[in-house]
Amino acid sequence: MTVTPTSPPARPLGLRGIPPELLLLTGVTCTAASAAFIALAATSAGTAAFFRCALALPVLIPLALAERRRAAAAAAAASAASASAAAASASAAASASAAASWRIHPAPLAAGALLGIDYVFWSASIHEVGAAVSTVLINIQIIVFPILAAAVDRTPVPRRFRLTAPIMLVGIVLASGATAGPTGAGDPLAGLAYGTCAGLAYSGYLYLMRRGSIAGSAVTPVCTSTTAAACTAGAFGLLWGGIDFTPDRSAMGWLLALALLGQVLTWLLITTALPRLSPGTGSALLALHPVLAIALGVGIGEHLTALQFGGCAVVVVTAYLATRGQRAVPAASDRRTA
Repeated sequence: MTVTPTSPPARPLGLRGIPPELLLLTGVTCTAASAAFIALAATSAGTAAFFRCALALPVLIPLALAERRRAAAAAAAASAASASAAAASASAAASASAAASWRIHPAPLAAGALLGIDYVFWSASIHEVGAAVSTVLINIQIIVFPILAAAVDRTPVPRRFRLTAPIMLVGIVLASGATAGPTGAGDPLAGLAYGTCAGLAYSGYLYLMRRGSIAGSAVTPVCTSTTAAACTAGAFGLLWGGIDFTPDRSAMGWLLALALLGQVLTWLLITTALPRLSPGTGSALLALHPVLAIALGVGIGEHLTALQFGGCAVVVVTAYLATRGQRAVPAASDRRTA
């Protein structure tokens, strides 16, 4: 069904009262440091992926329970407010929203399973090509995410996106260093393969979280997906290189920073913002984090060749050209109520 964009409703209080572009940009800033944290922790891919999620849950679970209690309290207050027809209608809507908030929705669970796979592959890519380059490689999602939305939701893909996508792919290959062959510090081809797999899984995560967004709920989907990601990352990590459940103090400090900034704050902001943006606009803003990640990577002592810097520049510029000027589209939950 085609939906014509309408004037946006009055913005509510809280995170959802902040412009989605600002929320997403702040989330991108937090996640830009994630690759550096993983590199500095110097643990196995499975260890970094598992602890990123597991250490976030003690923060996310209380927040999700508090969010659900607020939804239940709002439904009870609406029920007791008035017996008028209008109030009864509002009460029914609030009760439905509260009931929905207590259900476990399949989309965040499936998204979390993909996120756990993404984290393991991405951590492995960081070990091969470094924090800066691995962050560029994962931006294959800039291509895959809008294609998923177009195939399933019939969201239009601009012509300029189709023209710039092949150029972006060339930039990703150049940024990986794969054209130069092994350098001794890591295997660029393996890093490219791991980063591509991470980007594919990440695209599925972004799409499912956008499609399965719950009105008025920001924390619960993140908590659900993070729980699923911890399980997937734990299982995948055990099969691939194992998990060190007792990392040293320095590694644990970096993993804790990764969990609190790269998981809790990042995804609370991103999952609140993405349903209110078009796939292209969301992907374009997400593409800004390689710029910050490259700066951080250089800051922790990573060295990129001129060709890799050129590839990174190609990715960022083509991402901008591919998505600029797109109009926002309603999220899946909005279309169902249209």
